[in-house]
Amino acid sequence: MPVAHEIRADFDRDTVAIYQAYSPAIADAALKAGRFVSPFSFHRMTWIKTSFLWLMHRSNWGQKSAQDRVLCVRVKRAGWEKALSLAVLTSFEPAVFTTPDEWAVQFAAAQVHLQWDPERSLRGAGLPYSSIQVGLSRHVIREYVEDWVVSIEDFTPRVRKIYELLQSGKADKAKRQLPPERVYPVSAEVGRRLLIGA
Repeated sequence: MPVAHEIRADFDRDTVAIYQAYSPAIADAALKAGRFVSPFSFHRMTWIKTSFLWLMHRSNWGQKSAQDRVLCVRVKRAGWEKALSLAVLTSFEPAVFTTPDEWAVQFAAAQVHLQWDPERSLRGAGLPYSSIQVGLSRHVIREYVEDWVVSIEDFTPRVRKIYELLQSGKADKAKRQLPPERVYPVSAEVGRRLLIGA
């Protein structure tokens, strides 16, 4: 079984896949431009996730309003790792921070937020280990869009296919359509700050 906190992702030597769900207006504009453009907002936090099934739980398989288009965004590993290096946990953890006040000061100044949520099974059940969610503030979103994003792919047809297989009782076939995810390596220092391995 995976450990409580570890990053699991589809990645290669240069890039890592993250998943986001958007309205058709945002998704279509991004796919046409090959990058995020208006009506995508550069002024609010955007959350990126490496867990495909967590996003399926969050968006109800792309059926929630304004989350009905699922994008697979390939970002540079250098960008992803910069986000991790800037990230501060969204809650006080005594294993990381000396006092709640120390955490509060760091969190208030953080350009990137990070939280751990229960990973999800194919059918949406909570699992006894966590999935990483990384929140990019307006201070780094433009860098994300202009420097980190390598490609944007519309995963909506794949999502619908998996969901249809699942609904028709073909869970084994649905599982074979899932994108691959394996443990993403991080440095000891990043791991300590983000509870990875704990």
